[in-house]
Amino acid sequence: MSVIDGSAVLPAPGRADLTAADRPSLIGPLDTILVDVFNVPDLGREMQVDASGRISMPLAGTIEARGKTAEELASAIEASLRGRYIRNPEVTVNIKSSVSQVVTVDGQVVEPGLYPVTNQMTLMRAVASAKGLAEFARQDDVVILRTVDGRHMAGLYNIAAIRMGVYDDPPIFANDVIIVGDSPQRRLFRDFVSVSPLLAAPLIAVVN
Repeated sequence: MSVIDGSAVLPAPGRADLTAADRPSLIGPLDTILVDVFNVPDLGREMQVDASGRISMPLAGTIEARGKTAEELASAIEASLRGRYIRNPEVTVNIKSSVSQVVTVDGQVVEPGLYPVTNQMTLMRAVASAKGLAEFARQDDVVILRTVDGRHMAGLYNIAAIRMGVYDDPPIFANDVIIVGDSPQRRLFRDFVSVSPLLAAPLIAVVN
């Protein structure tokens, strides 16, 4: 592990870092999709998946979209249309925008888990999504793990310092892992920082 001298910003991930080759893009609540039905232009439309993970279409009715790939949802729409006036429907679904990509929030928060990432997600908002810090959480031990251009990186942050305006609330991206409190990842920094209630700036390091 090596700390990046002079860097107080954890670099943003590249496009390839935001997708996993072994994990196809899955549709989730509030994603926006484009649906086209071949030779039936009136049924083609852009729509948003509702908060419960469903879509509603004329003739097809209400269909579960959550957890399906675009191809799987297209097949489900075809199955619904096939029994409702269209003999051999051909449906194409494309994901136009996704807010269902997730960040992992773990450690000393009220509700650890996976939370959706939006364009405006920051560390403080991610912690708030997990219902905030646990009662005895260590605010000065917050690590963000991120893959940037294939490199595993880590940033050590102090939530109290962010709240006081000592430094900016860092942006959060899909596939980030946030760990609050003492952890193996936090202990990687032990050679670079003394125990202190506040950090003047985050520490950014390459883990491998």
